Amino acid sequence: MNKTVTFRIWRTDSNGGGKLVDYTTEITEGLVVLDVIHKIQATQANDLACRWNCKAGKCGSCSAEVNGMPKLMCMTRMDTLNTDKPITIEPMRAFPSIRDLATDVSWNFRVKTKIKKFKPRPPDAPDGTWRMQQEDVDRVQEFRKCIECFLCQDVCHVLRDHHKHEEFIGPRFLVYTAALEMHPLDTEDRLPELKQSQGIGFCNITKCCTKVCPEHITITDNAIIPLKERVVDEYYDPLGWLWKKIRPQG
Repeated sequence: MNKTVTFRIWRTDSNGGGKLVDYTTEITEGLVVLDVIHKIQATQANDLACRWNCKAGKCGSCSAEVNGMPKLMCMTRMDTLNTDKPITIEPMRAFPSIRDLATDVSWNFRVKTKIKKFKPRPPDAPDGTWRMQQEDVDRVQEFRKCIECFLCQDVCHVLRDHHKHEEFIGPRFLVYTAALEMHPLDTEDRLPELKQSQGIGFCNITKCCTKVCPEHITITDNAIIPLKERVVDEYYDPLGWLWKKIRPQG
């Protein structure tokens, strides 16, 4: 069934500001938000800036805020939205605007370069390979599903509302760090950076990042909380301090 809907889309202006502009268009059954954005581009706003690539929920390019909630536009079906009211489409608020729905997410890639890389332990088998338990391998596989859409970064209040970009790496890179820290072969120590320059203490585990993840990664429970526990054990556990003092050094 065809229906006429109003999309209220953020448009930037030449002064660096912008406003929401209404576009009315007809939709049909089976469309996603990105389909409608493309239709508006083709028929009413040829200069509307919007990132997209795969249209299959795997590239993370079309991240935006749909009615105030960070979402992938290509995975947000129109039949899940209340089309009796205007549907608001805005760029991610945690990052600087480039134009319209496109934001500058380059900060995320700079953060990634500062995280210590994978450092494997020496091979422990006679044939020069490693031995691992399957359960240890399985534990980190969840984190590798991340498509770097940065929706978790956008919804995180530490970045979105408090703008702690210089002090906090955000949930996406806590997931990345967890994938390294929990790898059964990794020997690198990333706890000093997590505690200090990467600001894991800023996270108050509201689980908003887990809620918006399109890959359904259990970010808070499986990545952030275990990392917090490691930092606490290393720096704030008095029994741990005592053990470090009395254990043999070598």
